[in-house]
Amino acid sequence: MQSRSPSLAGGYSKLPEHFFARLDPTPVAQPRLIQLNRPLAAELGLALEGLDDDALAAIFAGNRLLPGAEPIAMAYAGHQFGFFSPQLGDGRAILLGEVRDVHGLLRELQLKGSGRTPYSRSGDGRAALGPVLREYLVSEAMFALGIPATRALAAVATGETVYREEALPGAILTRVAASHVRVGTFQYFASRGDVEATRRLADYVIERHYPEVATSERRYLDLLAAVALRQAALIARWLHVGFIHGVMNTDNMAISGETIDFGPCAFMEAYDPATVFSSIDGQGRYAYANQVHAGQWNLARFAETLLPLIDPVPERAIEPASAVVSGFAAHFAEHWLEGMRAKLGLVLEESGDADLVQALLAAMQANQADFTLTFRHLATEVRNGAVAPGSAADPNAAADGAVRGLFAEPAAYDAWARQWHARLSRDAPLPAAERAAAMARVNPVYIPRNHWIERAIVAATSAGDFRIFRDLLAVLARPYEPQPGREEFERPSPPEERVTRTFCGT
Repeated sequence: MQSRSPSLAGGYSKLPEHFFARLDPTPVAQPRLIQLNRPLAAELGLALEGLDDDALAAIFAGNRLLPGAEPIAMAYAGHQFGFFSPQLGDGRAILLGEVRDVHGLLRELQLKGSGRTPYSRSGDGRAALGPVLREYLVSEAMFALGIPATRALAAVATGETVYREEALPGAILTRVAASHVRVGTFQYFASRGDVEATRRLADYVIERHYPEVATSERRYLDLLAAVALRQAALIARWLHVGFIHGVMNTDNMAISGETIDFGPCAFMEAYDPATVFSSIDGQGRYAYANQVHAGQWNLARFAETLLPLIDPVPERAIEPASAVVSGFAAHFAEHWLEGMRAKLGLVLEESGDADLVQALLAAMQANQADFTLTFRHLATEVRNGAVAPGSAADPNAAADGAVRGLFAEPAAYDAWARQWHARLSRDAPLPAAERAAAMARVNPVYIPRNHWIERAIVAATSAGDFRIFRDLLAVLARPYEPQPGREEFERPSPPEERVTRTFCGT
C-alpha cells in the first residue's frame, strides 16, 4: 500500500533562538517498536501504513527524522517542591515539531528519553523502560477518562542500558501535546528580567490556546484568568477519579490546561485525602487533597511573571492579578461539586450537597472503602432499584451489598445512604435506568491500578513480556464499560501487591 510521508512544521522553533537549543536526538543502538498508537497517528494525519516496524522504530527512536522536523530542546525554569531553579529545560526530551490534526488543532510531537541536551545537567538524557510504560498507560487512561492530558503516540525500546539504582533497559516515549509550554517556561524569562521574551511567549500562548482574549485591552490579565479557569477544572477532574499527579512543580503545569509529565503519578484506592505515592514527596506537598492548593500556588507564580505585562506600574498590576489568583479556589470548588453531584446521580442543586459529599468521603476514609468502586457501585444500586429517586425514601431500604461490602463497618455506609436516598427523593424524577446510566458515564469501572502497572513493568523489564501492558492498555481504553472476563482489572490490589511508592524515573 502506498503511503505518503508524514511531515512536521516548526511551530515553537519559529520563536527567538534563546527560547530553546537546536539539536537532533541522539541515535540509539537497536530501536525496536513496542507500541504504536495507530488511532492517534491517524488522528494526527500521520500516514504510517506503508512503514514496517523497523522504519517506525527508527522514527520514534529519533534515529530518522520526519520531513519538516526542526528538533529543539525547550528552555524553562521552575519551582521544584517550593524551591526555585532558574534553569531546568528539556534535559531528556526533544520537540520534533507540530502537525495540524484532522480536527484542525495544532499538536506537538516530542521524544522523551532521546539523549542529552544543554539542559541535562548531570543527567544522561535517557529514559528507562518502566517510566515509559507508566506514562503510556496513564496518559492514555486519562484521555479515555475524558481528562485533558498529553497522549502517548509510540514507545520504542532502545537496545541500550540506562543506569539508575540498577541497570535497566532503555526506552523512548513519543508524546503528543497541544503544546509543552509550562509555568516554568514563563519563569525562565521573567527571572532574567526579559520582559520582551515574556511578552513574546504570552502572545504565542494566546494565539495558540486562548484566542478569545487576543483583542482584549487587558489581554495578559485575561490570559491569567483563562489559565486559572482551565487549571481549576482540570484539578477538579483529577480528584473526581482519584488521580494524584505526584510532582506538581511549576515546570510540570502546562499552560494549555493539559495534564503533563506522568512521573510518580498514581490512582488512589482506599480513600484518604492525605494519600501520597511519590517517593520524592516526603512532606506530602502534593498529596491528593493538596493538589488544589498546589495548583493555586503555581498559578500565583505564573501571575508574577505576567505582572510587567499586565501593567508597567507594579502597584496597578498586583491587585487585579491577586484577585484572579484568589478566585481560583472558588472556581475549583464549583467544578468539584458539580462533578461530585454527577457521581452521586444528582441533577438539581441543593445547598447541603457539599455536606452530603463530605459525609460520604469521611465514611469512606474511616472504613478504607475503595474510591473508584464505591461510586461505581452506587450507580449499580440505582440501576437495580435499591434507590427509588423521585419517591419517598425508605429509611430501612436494603443497601446494595456490593457497596456495603467495601466498608469495614457497613453500618457507616447505611447511615449515609439514608441521607442520599432522601436527597434523591427530592431530585429531578428521572427513571432509574436513565439516572444510573448518567452515573455510569462519570464513574469508571477501570482505572490504572498501581499493582497492574507494576505487573506490566516487571514483566516487560525482566522478561521482555508486554502482554500485561497490552491487556491493561486495552482495558483502560474503555474505562466506563464493564468488560466481561476482565473483572480482575476492577479489583483493588491484594495486600501483598499494594504499591505505596512510585518513582519519577529521571
